[in-house]
Amino acid sequence: MRRRLATAAGALLAIAASLLATPSPAQAEPRAETQAASGFHVTDGRLLDANGKDFVLRGVNHAHTWYPTRTPQALKDIKALGANSVRVVLATGDRWTRTEAADVAAIVTECKRNRLVCVLEAHDTTGYGEQAGAVSLARAVDYWLSIKDVLRGQEKYVVVNLGNEPYGNSGYGTWTSDTQSAIARMRDAGFGHTLMVDAPNWGQDWTFTMRDNASQVFAADPDRNTVFSIHMYGVFDTASEVNNYLNRFTSQRLPIVVGEFGNDHSDGNPDEDAIMAAAQRLGIGYLGWSWSGNGGGVEYLDMATDFDASRLSPWGRRIFDGSDGIRQTAREASVFAPGPDDGSTGRNCAVSYRLSDWGNWFNADVTIRNTGTTAVKGWRLDFAFPGDQKLNQAWNARATQQGSQVRAANESWTETIPAGGTVSFGFNGSSTGTNGVPASFALNGSSCTTS
Repeated sequence: MRRRLATAAGALLAIAASLLATPSPAQAEPRAETQAASGFHVTDGRLLDANGKDFVLRGVNHAHTWYPTRTPQALKDIKALGANSVRVVLATGDRWTRTEAADVAAIVTECKRNRLVCVLEAHDTTGYGEQAGAVSLARAVDYWLSIKDVLRGQEKYVVVNLGNEPYGNSGYGTWTSDTQSAIARMRDAGFGHTLMVDAPNWGQDWTFTMRDNASQVFAADPDRNTVFSIHMYGVFDTASEVNNYLNRFTSQRLPIVVGEFGNDHSDGNPDEDAIMAAAQRLGIGYLGWSWSGNGGGVEYLDMATDFDASRLSPWGRRIFDGSDGIRQTAREASVFAPGPDDGSTGRNCAVSYRLSDWGNWFNADVTIRNTGTTAVKGWRLDFAFPGDQKLNQAWNARATQQGSQVRAANESWTETIPAGGTVSFGFNGSSTGTNGVPASFALNGSSCTTS
């Protein structure tokens, strides 16, 4: 996200009005299905992790290339606020100081340590064709090939975002062929990662170039493992524009994420509430811009003031704690399930789940015990229903459901679990077929024993 030129009023109005049909994506089998399935992969328009579990990106952007020393703490803070992913700004060395392979490897290690899915993006392509110094997607691919060795084997944890906002408002007519060529080169080089591709027009696609050509770009990927990314700023200032655009992708079973958005912008006032609500309704990912360090008149897009997680801005509080926000909707990728080698000593919690079943209806009473030596302040409990249960109403916690996955988060009066103490909450719901108790629970990302 950098400076954007205002688009013509007619083009802005066309967002809501243009609904021309585009062909459905090809259904041929991927060339490297086995390789792609070893990491993140796309199936029927959904992004799945290496375990075949649906994964919805809920995170923020971090400007590593300009603030490399801030990255380790930033990732810790972003995770602590509930995110399951982070989009990290890298540089090819053409416009900004090159992010070397060793640095990329360290970023990936930090992401994994913090149980965050890492979306790595090459930023030097921003505004190509209009912005002086910007480079082509082909040049970005050169960069990815040069650091291929540190990304090999990380397909479970890393999504490769080929180039940030690869065209401005000039020259975008070659976006389709250039994107297809970039994907082909990546696959020919052996990249089995999910590839993310940004829209032209400074990422906002007001010309609908990506929207109307996404199906053929997806079909041209021999792995069928491409995700499309729209950036929503001033072009998307109404709910109808947001919903019309996103619905076009999901109705065709084409994977789409909102790779950047904010609560305001110099080119107009995006409707962040509509963006987050639509993403939740459609089950698609979003990555807000940005953690901290903005300049050039858009400092208000900092979520954390001076990288201080204890001083969230209004935008930071909105995206993390507001309706359809990160704390409420993020689910950790299943590839981070605690194991003997992942550094999760955890097990500082125990959960009891008491079920009262009346056939089609049930109540569940849940108690979380803190078995550690320090208080837990602010918590979220994740678990999965074992059958076709549907959450209805919760008390003493805020609970949401996505598929079979459930997340309960504290209310203000249940925020603290003292060392050796407990908190309890409950909920009711409906079920068809046999009811049952969830097999496992995770408190703030660490697994708990059950009792």
